[in-house]
Amino acid sequence: MGYSRINRKARRNRTVSRVRKETIKRLNSTPVIKKVDVEELKAAQ
Repeated sequence: MGYSRINRKARRNRTVSRVRKETIKRLNSTPVIKKVDVEELKAAQ
């Protein structure tokens, strides 16, 4: 009986760590939004 519980716990631990890795990857992949000064761009042209 204890065997299936250990398996389930191991599976849950793996899933939790995988989700954590995925979220970190996703957050790191999003580009940083920079504040663009429109007036400065117009003046440069």
